[in-house]
Amino acid sequence: MSGRARLAIGVIACFIAAISGVFVGRALLPSKTPPGTELHEVLHHKLALDANQQARVKVLEQRFAVQRQAFELEVRADNARLAEAIETEHGNGPRVAAAVDRSHAVMGELQKATLAHVFAMRQLLRSDQTGQFDQAVVKALTDDHH
Repeated sequence: MSGRARLAIGVIACFIAAISGVFVGRALLPSKTPPGTELHEVLHHKLALDANQQARVKVLEQRFAVQRQAFELEVRADNARLAEAIETEHGNGPRVAAAVDRSHAVMGELQKATLAHVFAMRQLLRSDQTGQFDQAVVKALTDDHH
């Protein structure tokens, strides 16, 4: 292999490692305002939930906290596998691609579980409460937190 080819491969490997570092960094570093903060504020302080609604929301939130923690542990494990694959392959090889695909699948499952949780909470609301809740959901999904 010529020196030029080795240099090109080295540059490509560094580029891929840099891109992967950005991806992993974004996955691990918290945003300035955690997504859903306003939704939590609306749900707990602006909708005037009755005692029954508060109790039912609390149960949903406790269940989801356990579920979310399990997904976060999976994401951390996936990030560790991705780092190991990058260290082993020094490029975008099959192990790196598989680790990225696995981490995307877990993040997708977390997003689906989060939406199911949001919809379950919405089901507990009265019709006069859903408008403000829906606005908070849209804001949580569309605000730029970075």
